Amino acid sequence: MTNTKPYVIAVTGLNAMDNPGPGLAVIRALREGLPQPLRIIGLCYESLEPGIYLHDQVDKTYQIPYPSVGAGPLLERIRYISNLEKIDLIIPNFDSELYNFIKISSDLQKLNIKTFLPTHKQLEAREKVNLSKFGTKYNLQVPNNIVVFKTDELEKAANELTYPLVVKGKYYEASVVHTLEQSIKAFNMYSAKWGLPIILQQYIKGTEINISILGDGKGNAVSVIPMRKLYITDKGKAWAGITLDDTSLIDLAKEFIKGTHWKGGCELEVMRDKSGELFIIEINPRFPAWVYLTAAAGQNQPAALVKMAEGESAEPLTEYTAGKMFIRYAWDHITDISEFQQISAMGEL
Repeated sequence: MTNTKPYVIAVTGLNAMDNPGPGLAVIRALREGLPQPLRIIGLCYESLEPGIYLHDQVDKTYQIPYPSVGAGPLLERIRYISNLEKIDLIIPNFDSELYNFIKISSDLQKLNIKTFLPTHKQLEAREKVNLSKFGTKYNLQVPNNIVVFKTDELEKAANELTYPLVVKGKYYEASVVHTLEQSIKAFNMYSAKWGLPIILQQYIKGTEINISILGDGKGNAVSVIPMRKLYITDKGKAWAGITLDDTSLIDLAKEFIKGTHWKGGCELEVMRDKSGELFIIEINPRFPAWVYLTAAAGQNQPAALVKMAEGESAEPLTEYTAGKMFIRYAWDHITDISEFQQISAMGEL
């Protein structure tokens, strides 16, 4: 990657609200970590995703079809965009869109567009509904899970897991509940928003830790950065965190990568109970929203992914700075109604 021509990377996940997508953090890391000029193409779903209007970070944005529409319309839209922009690489950053991007990855390759993504098999194995089987297969500790499709199943499942327990949406969001009434409320809310099934999970009391990982697809962890949450929103998202120097967390991440041969970025959500045991409570199949912290700590995971997508060798990154903190904050960005109208009407800005 030493050409003077701008390297064109398309990135999704431009929302930056109370439950932010990873897109802007990925872009920030790419701009700091790659030597040649970059042209960043934003791929958005909604007209109010803040990243659309941050022109110092995103050079141009195009609207793409919702994942529910399927892979065919997505491919046609990407084909149109790339005819204009000559995209070199796409980095998707939402769980719900990965199935379609993986499905069209071979077609994208024919268009000279690279990706660096897990397989459908890898994606399915770590889904919330399959987490118990996943833990058994790879000898990793996970909380007990029960998958439910109807509210009638909640009472029996709750008796088995005992309160408090965690109710999780199929793709996103989770609530700790203490009563059947709260369980039903969470079930109805998440099923309406994300569809069925709903996952009930054993509640593990302890310290919440997230681990951002980059795998090479051959069983090697190229980068592992553990982070402890210092401030958590009502949606359970880290609003502040600090990097940790903890070999047990790094070893856990390496075991995950060694077993799954994960390709690309991912995040382990981990709980450490009072006895020090580590439980994987969720596996997110893409970079986390706090991934810029990996760059600040000395291991720029998005930049390393780009180099691997380009076929460069990937030596494991081992050194990083513990005690690096991030603190997320709100910033009122001012734009003009004409820009909002253009992205809403034309699907481009």
